Amino acid sequence: MTAQVSTSPAQDVETNQGEILADVRNHIGHLTLNRPGGLNAINLNMVRELQRHLDAWAADPSVKAVVLRGAGEKAFCAGGDIRSLYDSYQSNDTLHTIFFEEEYALDLTLHRYSKPLIALMDGFVLGGGMGLVQGADLRLVTERSKLAMPEVAIGYFPDVGGSYFLTRTPGQLGTYLGVTGVQVRASDALYCGLADGFIESGKLAELDQCLNTLAWKTTPLEDLQTLIGTFTVSSLPEPPLAKVRARIDEIFARPDMPGIVAGLHAVSDEHTRDWANDTLSQLQTRSPLAMAVTLEMLRRGRELPLEQCFALELHLDRQWFDRGDLMEGVRALIIDKDKTPHWNPPSLDALDAAHVASFFTDFKATGA
Repeated sequence: MTAQVSTSPAQDVETNQGEILADVRNHIGHLTLNRPGGLNAINLNMVRELQRHLDAWAADPSVKAVVLRGAGEKAFCAGGDIRSLYDSYQSNDTLHTIFFEEEYALDLTLHRYSKPLIALMDGFVLGGGMGLVQGADLRLVTERSKLAMPEVAIGYFPDVGGSYFLTRTPGQLGTYLGVTGVQVRASDALYCGLADGFIESGKLAELDQCLNTLAWKTTPLEDLQTLIGTFTVSSLPEPPLAKVRARIDEIFARPDMPGIVAGLHAVSDEHTRDWANDTLSQLQTRSPLAMAVTLEMLRRGRELPLEQCFALELHLDRQWFDRGDLMEGVRALIIDKDKTPHWNPPSLDALDAAHVASFFTDFKATGA
């Protein structure tokens, strides 16, 4: 697949074939994750290509804004290429350490970018995909969007800035999303503050054409907001999470995972009992250690600035391949596909609070 054909003059276009497609049209840099067969899962090469283009465009006064999208109709980005990281660790290589350092640096670049960023969050936006979009100024979801930080399902924790953006959601919504790894659709994404607007997927091509002919009149961000405002839909169905929000805030504010599980078991009213049972079923499949570390990470992240949240996640990551459940989760769900991970410990009842705390012992926050 080649870069999109532009109607702009040739000197205004940069084309690139490969896993990242890049071009500039009408003073807007367009970056497309181009691994549709792999749901645009991001690897180290893609991280480096994205960083390279973003750095170049940040220094180029002719580029006024940047658009991020994924190729195909199924996913913006379904996360990191975790299989390559598994193989790296198994072979005593360094890819799995280098990848996270550079991925987090890229995510921080996006949060701190000097020019407006538009993220077209069509299809799956999972894990590493969330890291790419949450720093954007205009995060647009469609009826096909499915957002999640599902790391606990493979014995990991929600990184890529999750300790920051999940803890800036209303109430305990971010805690619930991080600990359960549940997917949400467009209305819930807006309700949680993880998206800024809804656009029908069938309108994306038209939006792209309008970006090609946008007349720059005020500031780039204001011009983009005005244009996008003509495409976004203001009325959506009530978000499902709103119906259980009171329960989420009550239960997921509890200090530890056994307390959260006990709170879910105690739900008896007919309006939220099914939700509680579904949540309990989800938690039973997750890594107990990953859930407990995630909960503690999110509690700490709520009090930390962005850069320190990334530092905390990197601190955890450097221990996790040796001490966490990730390798077993990847083996069971991706390599052998037996879907029966042997978590260590196997249950929340067997979890040692001191062991959970040990992951954070040597982390010293600065600038909080």
